[in-house]
Formats: sequence, structure tokens, C-alpha cells
Amino acid sequence: MRNTLTGSRIRERRQIAGLRQAELARRVGISASYLNLIEHNRRRIGGKLLVDIARALSVEPSLLTQGIEATLISALREAAVDSVGHQAELDVLEEFAGRFPGWAGVLAQMHRRVVSLERTVETLSDRLTHDPHLAASMHEVLSTAAAIRSTAAILADTQDIDDEWQDRFHRNLHQDAERLADSSKALVTYLDDSDSAADPRGVPLEEVEAFFEARGHSFPQLETDGDAGAIDLGGLNTAAARKVARDLLNLCAADARAMPLNKLKAALKEKEPEPIELAQMFSVDMATVLRRLAFLPEGCLQRPAGLAICDASGGILFIKQIPGLALPRHGEACPLWPLYSALNQPLVPIRRRIVQLGRSAAEFECHAYAWPHSVSGYDLTPAYRSVMLVRPAGDSALGTTATTVGPNCRVCPSGDCESRREPSILSEGF
Repeated sequence: MRNTLTGSRIRERRQIAGLRQAELARRVGISASYLNLIEHNRRRIGGKLLVDIARALSVEPSLLTQGIEATLISALREAAVDSVGHQAELDVLEEFAGRFPGWAGVLAQMHRRVVSLERTVETLSDRLTHDPHLAASMHEVLSTAAAIRSTAAILADTQDIDDEWQDRFHRNLHQDAERLADSSKALVTYLDDSDSAADPRGVPLEEVEAFFEARGHSFPQLETDGDAGAIDLGGLNTAAARKVARDLLNLCAADARAMPLNKLKAALKEKEPEPIELAQMFSVDMATVLRRLAFLPEGCLQRPAGLAICDASGGILFIKQIPGLALPRHGEACPLWPLYSALNQPLVPIRRRIVQLGRSAAEFECHAYAWPHSVSGYDLTPAYRSVMLVRPAGDSALGTTATTVGPNCRVCPSGDCESRREPSILSEGF
């Protein structure tokens, strides 16, 4: 397809060089009518004639024969798919990129910028809603500003205030102004520290996730002696984070003992993992299998594996991210994820193909399972947890009906979802 656009590139370069069609034809020794056919992609061109034309245009022959960068074509196609209210002519996409590479680059760059801004809005929206430190700091700033405004209004609107009361109001203004300056400085410092930090700090669960990610979600000690207590927890700043990490490592150690690595590798050598078959083979429950697959050393699985664990309230306890997965770290995630559906069907394995809405629709194969994490006693409802293994959709997922999910309702582009809790902040023109 790209080679057929050589004529369009010749015409474009001729016009840039300021040559008339007849002049270029004379220079390369062909008729103007034949060059006209070439420039309209009605005649193939190569060999000596292509070299002569390139020399006459003072360009390399490869510049006339090679197509525009694949990434640029892909970006333009993605921009066309994402456009709202306009239908782009995809059949002439490569011709447009070949004839107007500058404008094509501008459009691709603008599209990337829009995608980046939307992701920033999504992140900030989730953070404003759920970050306790940010919420407390914002409340302090707003309440102090309101106090200053009230005091200033009293001084401005009241003409006959006693000197003693005026001194009190001025003193209050000064104190509130100092408090506003301190709280604003603390808020800016917190935001700067959060943005520049190499890993999340302040929230134990996020510290633990960063700790596991830095080690590739795999611990050789657990595969050899199964001793979670021997693993160094250096880098975890708080006792709470160390407690969460130790509990998760003990769980991983138990999973490793139940499903030894050498036997598991042998079972996975010939085919893709099938969680139910592995559960039967090793006589373990599905939760053990899903966790074990997610924490295997690199190279054991053909496809990357992500993991999410939540409690019965839907609160995320741990996330192992993989490319394309946009499950919010904090609450109010899309309720259509199998992770939450499993809580409605405890002890029932769930397998679904997921299409995640976004600029580029990501498809995943998800296995989810809810199990009683603890049982307090007879006739008492157990505390359930749910685990979900997430892998890029493979051939095994073909033919199954896909479930469409979004990030969370606030930034979800789906307008007809019956599970929506609140309107999206994304307008059609964003």
C-alpha cells in the first residue's frame, strides 16, 4: 500500500521544489503525460527512473518509496477512531500522511496531548476524592480562607466598631493569614513530594505495592525454603506497611509450598495455565492458584499476569499492574469487574473476557474467585475476600462474550451503562 503512494510523494516534493511538471519530466527524459500518470499513482516506478527523479528533486530515493512512520499512521488512526461527531476517511489515511507529513505530525501530537490530559484528569479526580492527606489539606486551606473572608467583611461593612474589637479582628486576620500561609505551604510541599517521589509514601498499601514491584513480584527465598520471615523489608517506612507486607509474604509462602515451582513449571511447560485444572492437580482452591500464577518468577508464563485483591467492601488490598490495566487504586472502581462480581458468588470460579474502555480498548482475560478469608465462629458470616487474575486476552478467550468495563464512573466515557453511579466529568468535546 505504501509503495503505491510514491507518485503522491513525487508530486509533493516537486511542488516543494517549485518545479513545473513539464520541467521535471524534461530533466529525467520522459513525457509530461507519463509523469502525470506517475504522480497520480497510476504507474509504478522504480529502478533508474526513480533514481533520476530523486536526483532531480535533490532527495534520497528512499524518501520517495518509504511510507510514513508506522507509529504516525497508528496515531492518526487512533485519533480518527476517538473523534466525536466526525467521520474520518480512513481509506485515504496513508495518502494524507504521505502528502502532508507536517499536518499529520501535528494531529498525532495533539491527540497524544489530549490522551495525556485525560489520564491526568482521571488521576487527579481519583486522588481528590480519596487521598485523605490531600482532602484534609484542602479543607484546612478553604476553611481558613473562609474565616479570613468573614472577618474582612465585618471590618469593611461595619463603620462603628470599637477600637478594642477592631484590634481583635485585626489580630484574628493576622493569625488566620499566617495559618493560611502555613497550610498552603504544607499542601504545596505534599504535592511536590508526592509527584517527585520514586515510589508512593504515606499509604501502607501503596508502599507494599511499590516494594513488591521493585522486586519483580517474585522472591527466590519463598521458592527454596518458604521462609517469609527471612525476606528483608528494607524500604518500607512504616510499621503498618511492614505488617501488610509480612502478611502478604506469608500468604505467598503458603501458596509456594502448596504449589512447588518445579512441579508447576512442568505443568505449564506444554500449554497455557488453566486455573481449574491446576486447582485439581495440586488439590488447592482457586484463590491459591490465581495468587500463585501472579507471583511466579518472570518467564514462567507466556503472557504477563496482573492481580487484584479486595475485601467484601470492595476496597482494594493489593494490585499488581500490567500494561493497559486501569483499575483504580482507591475505591469507586467500575462494579462490572469480575473481582466484584465474584463477591456475589462466593466459592464460584468466574472467567470473563473484559474490554476496558479508553483511548485504546484493552482486552483482558480475567479469572476471579471469592473465598472466606476468616471465620469467627459458628453461625457467623465469614469475612470474604476476592482475587482476580488479569492477563491480556489470548486465543483461549476468543468466542466468549466480552464485558465492557470502565475505570470509574466519574471518568468513564460510556453513556448508557446501567451500573453508572454518577455522571461523567468528560464532556463529548474533551
